[in-house]
Amino acid sequence: MPIAVDAMGGDNAPAAVVAGAVRAAGEFGISVILVGDESRLRGHIEEQAGHYDGARLKDLVTIAHTSQWVEMGEAPAHALQRKRDASVLVSARLVREGRAAGFVSAGNSGAAVGAALLTLGRLPGVERAPIATIIPLHSGRAVLLDVGANVDCKPAHLLQFAVMGSVYARRALGVESPRVGLLSIGEEPSKGDSRTKAAHALLAASGLNFVGNLDGKDTFRGAADVVVCDGFVGNLVIKVGEGVVDLITALLAEKQGPEVAALMSSLADRVHWVEYGGAPLLGVDGVCVIAHGRSDARAVAHAVRVANQAAESGVVEGLKQELPRHALMRCNSSEPR
Repeated sequence: MPIAVDAMGGDNAPAAVVAGAVRAAGEFGISVILVGDESRLRGHIEEQAGHYDGARLKDLVTIAHTSQWVEMGEAPAHALQRKRDASVLVSARLVREGRAAGFVSAGNSGAAVGAALLTLGRLPGVERAPIATIIPLHSGRAVLLDVGANVDCKPAHLLQFAVMGSVYARRALGVESPRVGLLSIGEEPSKGDSRTKAAHALLAASGLNFVGNLDGKDTFRGAADVVVCDGFVGNLVIKVGEGVVDLITALLAEKQGPEVAALMSSLADRVHWVEYGGAPLLGVDGVCVIAHGRSDARAVAHAVRVANQAAESGVVEGLKQELPRHALMRCNSSEPR
């Protein structure tokens, strides 16, 4: 089945989104449905068609017309209520109706999360749906979650994130027994605030491959395959990481010579967010991938590939099987926030 792409969402939409979706079709052979204003999308498709096999693209790229879309600066809840034909909502509906294997949006992230929750719904046992992103390690990759969907979490929510991150690492990344680490201010179980300490106790009793607390400096060292935190902390981690990469790239750009150019290219291929495309929203009954608002064509293409991989590897089915086994995940009112 195709991947639905919110063609009107993103800082560079629709041109960059269409270019990326067409690239995913032309280079990866992934069928896509571009969701948005057909009159605007046609011209951008024609601009890209010359780079690929036209006959093949005709089979792989289709359009679902919508008359509305959510702007980046709009309040998500109000926009989704007022714009029932918004491209991000229609993208989610295509998944719910079984006409698409998943959907991708680089637009208003709050609207994308809202559209997924409203249209697809949460899986049984899930109280908070986290955004999981892939982060580069010295050797390999890891899953970091949550990175922005939930800023006020209870310990049981962090356990839910750990379970979902483990399933994603196993299904999508091929890690047989994912090591789970809890991001804190030190490795000792006694370190951290009351929520982190309570989450540590839940994770230790969960049956997951829990390796304990992770100090911030260990996040990218490969000490764990799944790094768990709330959305406030996780968003800071990835944004600071992006800033460091941009700084290093800028410093290298001041130097001259082919060796530096090769080093910059290698660095970008390993650690730049563009190469990782998008982050899946886990815990909803369907595949939803949220891409960076600044995504260019390459980032969008990789986001489509992430969605296709999640669908083909059965991430949602794995979550449905695994989540009911963890009775400790339920919250109660006495838990610290």
